[in-house]
Amino acid sequence: MYDIVGIDTSCVDLNVNIDSYPQAGASTVLKKTSWQGGGKVATGMVAAARLGARCAMMGCVGDDIYGKFIVNDFNLHGINTAAIKEKQGDSSFSVVVSEREAGSRTIMHRTGTGSRYTFDDMNMELLLQAKYFFISQADDAINQAADIARSAGVKVFIDADGYADSIMDMLPKIDVFVGSEFFYDSLFSDDKYEDNCRKIMDMGPEIVVFTLGDKGCAGVSDEGFFRMPAYTVDVVDTVGAGDVFHGGFLYGLVSGMPVKDAAKFACAVAAIKCTRIGGRAAIPDSVTVNRFMQDGFIDYSDIDKRVEYYERGLEHAYINSN
Repeated sequence: MYDIVGIDTSCVDLNVNIDSYPQAGASTVLKKTSWQGGGKVATGMVAAARLGARCAMMGCVGDDIYGKFIVNDFNLHGINTAAIKEKQGDSSFSVVVSEREAGSRTIMHRTGTGSRYTFDDMNMELLLQAKYFFISQADDAINQAADIARSAGVKVFIDADGYADSIMDMLPKIDVFVGSEFFYDSLFSDDKYEDNCRKIMDMGPEIVVFTLGDKGCAGVSDEGFFRMPAYTVDVVDTVGAGDVFHGGFLYGLVSGMPVKDAAKFACAVAAIKCTRIGGRAAIPDSVTVNRFMQDGFIDYSDIDKRVEYYERGLEHAYINSN
């Protein structure tokens, strides 16, 4: 039995940290560079696994060094990768630029030819062993898999980062909906969070949460409505903060936390992640999170080892994860 089985177009991120963008034709100094795994569900799964959830990934990668890095990085964090297929072609790749002064990020993405998956690429035997099916899209393959999973009692959890009509159409099949502030703004023009969360809840999900960046999150379930402020930390990079929130929230749910407590825990996980470059290097374990929630202290002894590991380059990280 797995706590979570996810599917994603997993990718490799080249994370670049600069003070500010140069003018056209000029140059700037790179403050930090880091090669890390990426992807919405993929990074959320790494967060859940690092916190202690039993996780397995499905999907496809290319037969290049990026694909090998993606799979090895999942293995490094204790995620079962037996259902990830290697196909001929390129793996997905992103250049992620974080600008310190503006607190912004820019992502340039290439979907690899070897990363695309179909329903036939899914391991349904594996999925039916899960408590949660973790998705970020609502394509035909995922809809078909969700129908089978839900008929066997597996709950469907979606990371709804960007608005899509297909996600709205799939709401009756979704048990836990966690949307971004961008998704919220696509639907609503006010800050009546309780009313609007309940509107989504009425369409099917039993839990609805919207992440609101530095304003924290808002959500509703049968336990009631809540608003949760964000934790204050010295932010280095917000890349992956939402993905890590999803992983922390899912870990809270499978651990038996009340929904509000799971959201508070997830806010803490995401806050710690933001203190170092990239989406994965600073994902904490549960001991670190609980200590931070108690007294605000972040133990970086393990985190900074991983920061250094990813900063040394793609081939170093790949070779040393074998």
